[in-house]
Amino acid sequence: MNMIYFLIGCSILLALVFLAAFFWATKTGQHDDTYTPAVRILFDDELKEEKEPKKCDEDHI
Repeated sequence: MNMIYFLIGCSILLALVFLAAFFWATKTGQHDDTYTPAVRILFDDELKEEKEPKKCDEDHI
């Protein structure tokens, strides 16, 4: 029976930690931009130029 009380206390403590993290994220503006993630897939990615791999001298093989 004591273990159940311990587990209930731990679960309440964990819930309070997650609630505090949610309020902190809301206060610091983590949830302000709800539009950009929905259309981010439509944006073209900038293509990076790939460097050509170094060619080894065939004479030394």
